[in-house]
Amino acid sequence: MNYTNLLFEIVNNVAHVTINRPDKLNALNNATLNELYEVFLSIEHNPEVRAVVLTGSGEKAFVAGADISELNKLTPLAAKDFAEKGQKIFSFIEHLSKPVIAAVNGFALGGGCELALACHIRLTSENAKFGQPEINLGIIPGYGGTQRLTRLINSSKALEYILTADFIDAQTALQLGLVNHVYPLSELITAAKELAEKIAAKPAQAVRLALKAIHAIKELPQSQGEIYEASLFALATGTEDFKEGTTAFLQKRKPDFTHK
Repeated sequence: MNYTNLLFEIVNNVAHVTINRPDKLNALNNATLNELYEVFLSIEHNPEVRAVVLTGSGEKAFVAGADISELNKLTPLAAKDFAEKGQKIFSFIEHLSKPVIAAVNGFALGGGCELALACHIRLTSENAKFGQPEINLGIIPGYGGTQRLTRLINSSKALEYILTADFIDAQTALQLGLVNHVYPLSELITAAKELAEKIAAKPAQAVRLALKAIHAIKELPQSQGEIYEASLFALATGTEDFKEGTTAFLQKRKPDFTHK
C-alpha cells in the first residue's frame, strides 16, 4: 500500500516505518494518525514481519507534536474524540505482538513523545529532546502521556516535566530510564536496524509471549502476573521452536528456528 505521510519497507523481517513530513517536523495530523494505524495493522497481520523500527524523516525531529492548526479548532466534544483516537492507535502499537523500536532522531514532543513512549524499546540520538509541552498551550497530554511517562520514570519527575513543559535531553532520558541507548545521529538508524534484526532472528512465538507477559505488569498484581506468566511459559513449550531450541542446546549446535 502507498502512504502519503509515511515511508514503509520490509527488510530482513524488519518493518521500517518513517513518518515523512519533514517540512512540518513530522507533526501528527489526522491523516498521519490514520496511516500509522493502517501500517501497524498490516504489520500485525504480516507473518513476514518480526520486529519494527519507527523513526521520523530528516535530522531535526522524530515527531515534533500534534498539528497545532488542527488542535486550535477543537471543541471540548471534538477534543475527547481526538484524544481517544490517538490513545486507541498508540495502545494498538504498545500491544503489538511484535517489538517496536523507536529510533528517536530529534525532537519527540507532545504526541511525538507519547508515540515514543508507546514503543517497546527507545533508542535515541545525542541531539534528541523529549517533552510534554502541552501545558504551554493550555491543555494536557491527551495520547496517554500522563499515564505512560509516569509509569516509565519516577512519578514525581514525570509530574515535574508535565507541569513545567521542560524538555528532557538524551543523556537525562538515559539516566531516567526513558531510553535504552544514546547514539550519534549518524549511527542511530544502523543501531536500531541491528537490534531489530537481532530480535527478529529469535523464535517469534517466544517473543510474542514475552511481550504479553511484560504487558501484564501494568494490569495485574505480581501474584496474578506470575500465574499468567506460567500459563504463557506452558504455551511456549508447545511450539516447534521450543523443541528445536532445547534440542540444539543439548546437541551443542546453533538452533534453526522456523518461528512456529
